[in-house]
Amino acid sequence: MWLNRYSQHPSPSSSPAPQRRPSHLAPGPLPHRPAIANRSSSLSLLTNGSTDSLPAAARYPPAHSNLRNQLDASPVDNVAHPLDVLRDILAPVQSASLSSDPTAHHAANIDLGELSLQEFADAPPASDPPSEQPSVEEFEKDKAKFEDLHKSIVACDEVLKSVENYLTSFQADLAAVSAEIETLQNRSSALNTKLEMRKQVEKLLAPEVDALTISPSVVRKISDGPIDDAWIKALEDLEKRSKTIDSKALRSKSAADLKPLIDGLKNKAVERTRDYVVTQIKALRAPGANAQLLQQNNFMRYKDAFQFLDRHQPQLGQEIGRAYINTMRWFYLHNFSRYKASLEKMNIHIIDKTEVMAQDESTKRTTVVSGSRTQAAPHDAFSLGRRMDMLKGSFKSALSSHIAEEDKSAHYLEAPFRAFNLALMDNASGEYSFLTGFFSKQSYHEVNRKFTEIFQPTFALGQALTKQLIDPTVDALGLLIAVRLNQQFAFELQRRKVPAMEGYVNGTNMLLWPRFQIVMDAHCESLRKATSSLSGRPAGSALSLTSSASAPQSIAPHQITQRFANFTQGILALSSEAGDDEPVHNSLGRLRNDFEAFLTKLSKSFAEQKKRDRFLANNYSLVGTIIAETEGKMAEELKAHFAEKAEEFGGR
Repeated sequence: MWLNRYSQHPSPSSSPAPQRRPSHLAPGPLPHRPAIANRSSSLSLLTNGSTDSLPAAARYPPAHSNLRNQLDASPVDNVAHPLDVLRDILAPVQSASLSSDPTAHHAANIDLGELSLQEFADAPPASDPPSEQPSVEEFEKDKAKFEDLHKSIVACDEVLKSVENYLTSFQADLAAVSAEIETLQNRSSALNTKLEMRKQVEKLLAPEVDALTISPSVVRKISDGPIDDAWIKALEDLEKRSKTIDSKALRSKSAADLKPLIDGLKNKAVERTRDYVVTQIKALRAPGANAQLLQQNNFMRYKDAFQFLDRHQPQLGQEIGRAYINTMRWFYLHNFSRYKASLEKMNIHIIDKTEVMAQDESTKRTTVVSGSRTQAAPHDAFSLGRRMDMLKGSFKSALSSHIAEEDKSAHYLEAPFRAFNLALMDNASGEYSFLTGFFSKQSYHEVNRKFTEIFQPTFALGQALTKQLIDPTVDALGLLIAVRLNQQFAFELQRRKVPAMEGYVNGTNMLLWPRFQIVMDAHCESLRKATSSLSGRPAGSALSLTSSASAPQSIAPHQITQRFANFTQGILALSSEAGDDEPVHNSLGRLRNDFEAFLTKLSKSFAEQKKRDRFLANNYSLVGTIIAETEGKMAEELKAHFAEKAEEFGGR
């Protein structure tokens, strides 16, 4: 600023040293200078009525100035006097300087010199040195700056006024917002209180409301939706709500009002379930229907729907159950009748009474097979051979009817027996598993009764086939194989947990064992007849002692011995795990006694005792050799017995 610029120039001359005054004189007051009249100026805003920033020379102008003389000497017309202009500029500064203490500014620059304070106070005041004052040209030069500064200050005032107005408005807005926030806080507190109260009420009422209400989607699903897994879930939800409403209907008016609606919805569900189950039962009668596939996909999958129907409409459930029983009874009887007809077309070896053990070869008729008039391949009715493999097969799949009809090879009776009973066991196991699952809410005896009603005609058909196979035959090995197959079926049914078929298995055993004993008795009877036909004398015999006409007196084993040994080996191989309580043990014991009686009487045809013993030893040794590889308790007894016999007659 220009004020600072002038204040930086010191006075050209220093103040003269004050004169000494007597110390006894009191200091007199300093003379006051006349004040300069205040004048208004545009610099009043800048100076703020104070002259503190002006230098000392500016505050006290000198008495005689060359500039003043020049201004007074050359006045100009129509132009303000320079002194007046200068006064106008300096008036505020001088007025402020005169109004303040004139001695305050010099207090900091007092130099006492060698005078004491009293002497300095008594000394007369020294005149101020002349100070330099700025020229008019300098003031004129800075006038534009002052005007710009004034305009800037005015603009700042306007800006400050607008800021003040904005802040005032903002303060009012803040007050309004604060009031609104306070209102919102009050409302929020009220809403929180209501929410807590509603939560408490909802906590008490929600279980009751949920227990009594059924969503519209569930109602639409049960009434019009397709029967699928989602329909079953909707039915379970209806059942749950129904139980709750029934339990609260007597003590709750709302539950009593809902009960008729729930009953109507249950009746609709029962109606749709009835129609669905009846449709699936009709599908079982379609040609070529796969019962097990329909049972698993269409019945078992929606068994909950039938159980729902059975609980709410027991009479209707019994009628539907009866319809299912009649349908499946027809289904199994029809299909197994066709299967039996296919098995009857198989070529079966006929082993009749002409092939008993002691029957003469010359009396045998030509071997034929059932179902064919052509001559079959020769077979040995007394040798087990590969027939044992029938017992080693798995129960995974039965013989199909198509293969049975197309098979041209000859089989023994155990082949159709196994095929029919294996298929029957598989179907019965699947049906029993379905009944226990679909009618799971019914008792064990009720399920067994349904199973028996369904399979009773089919079981009778199977027993008729078994009787048809075993009645004309004397194939003891085939009968015993059928017995072992039936025992395996019984064990498999126990493993599959199908006790309802136990009656059929026992009935089949009642057909097989008596027939086996009859056949064994026929073999024994043939041996007894052969024995009675022998003369028991060395000369001549009803039967030839040799297998060759060139050696009528040979001590080689007899042909009946070969048959007996092979037959016994087959019986022992099929009875390796049999107990003493089976008819096999007694029947084979009778056959052995009759065979030994036959050999003993036949040996008497030899005149020499040595040949007799040798003949018996050879026959017993052959039997022991053939049965040597058999196992089991009964086999060990027979092996020991024939070894003892061979040693007894061979050692003589």
